Amino acid sequence: MKNYPLIYGVDISKNTLDICELHTDRPENKKHFQIGNDLKSIRKFIKTRKAEASFFCMEDTGVYGLRLCSCLEEAAIEYAVVPAIHIARSKGLRRGKSDKADARDIAVYALAHRSGLSAHHLPERDLQELKLLASERDKLLKGIKLFSASEESFAYLPKSVTFGAKGQNHGTVRYLQKQLVAIEKKIEELMAQNQTMRHQRQLLESIPGIGKQTAVLLICYTRCFSSFDNWRQLACYAGLAPFEYQSGSSVRGRTKVSHFAQKKLKSVVHMAALTAKKHDPDLRLYYERKVGEGKNKMLVLNAVRCKLIARAFAVIKRDSAYINTQKYAA
Repeated sequence: MKNYPLIYGVDISKNTLDICELHTDRPENKKHFQIGNDLKSIRKFIKTRKAEASFFCMEDTGVYGLRLCSCLEEAAIEYAVVPAIHIARSKGLRRGKSDKADARDIAVYALAHRSGLSAHHLPERDLQELKLLASERDKLLKGIKLFSASEESFAYLPKSVTFGAKGQNHGTVRYLQKQLVAIEKKIEELMAQNQTMRHQRQLLESIPGIGKQTAVLLICYTRCFSSFDNWRQLACYAGLAPFEYQSGSSVRGRTKVSHFAQKKLKSVVHMAALTAKKHDPDLRLYYERKVGEGKNKMLVLNAVRCKLIARAFAVIKRDSAYINTQKYAA
C-alpha cells in the first residue's frame, strides 16, 4: 500500500455505509459520514472526495460490499478487503459496539497495517458468474437431499395419509432435479466459453480424485490460481496445514489443523482425497504404508489432501496434465 494522505474505514451493512475519514498525518482528527448502500449515494460520495488521493479499507461482508467495490474500481481508487476476524482481534478490549465505532476501528487498523495491506480487485465477470452458479448448484443438491429424505416417512404411514404430501414431494424433487440439470448445463456453457477456465479444468481433471465439480470449485476459490503464490498458502486457506500448539514448559498441545478455514473447500478436497486414496495406486500405497507404520488415519488422510492441492498447483503452473510416474516404476 502506498502512503496515502487519506484513509477511509468503511463499516458495511445491508442499507447503509458508515465511513470514517482519517488523515495519516493527523490521525487524531477523524470525520464520520453515513451514506446509503446504493450506487447513487456511493458514487456521489466518491466524487466529492476524489480530489485527494485516498485509500479505502473495509471488512469482508460478502455481497453487501460489492457495490462499494465496483464503484471504487470505476473511479480507479485502491481499496482493501480484510477478514472481519483480523480487525476484531486488533481492537483489544472493547465495551459496547456501534457502526460509527466500527468504521473508526477499521480506519485505525488500515493506518496501523498499511505496510502489509494489498489492493483488492473483484474477480472477472465469468468467475463471479461461475461462483454464483456453483453456489446455486450446491443449494439445489441440499434441497433434493432434504425432500428425498421424506420418502422414509412415507414408507411407515398409510397410503391414505401420505397420498397428498407424497405427490407434492415427488413433484418438488423432480422440479429441483430439472433445475439442477439446467444449472450444470449453464456451468458447462460458461466453462466452454472461457478458454482459461476450460483449460485449467482439463488439467485438474487429469489428477486422480479430482472431478468436474471439484475442479470448478478450485478454480472459483483460487481465481484461476491467481490468488495464491503456492500450494501451501491454499492448504492453509482450506484448513489443511498443521500448526504447532505449545508455549513454555506447561503447554504441550498436539500439532493440528486450524479451525479457521474455508469449510466448503476443505470438504470438497476431503471427498477428493477419499476417492484418490481408492483409485490412485501411488496415494493408496502411501496411505497404507503410513497407516502400517502406526500413523493416525486422519493425519495420513490430511497428508493426502495436501498432496492433491500440491498436484493441482503443479499441473497449473507447469501447464501440463498430471503424469502418474508409478506406472513407470521398475
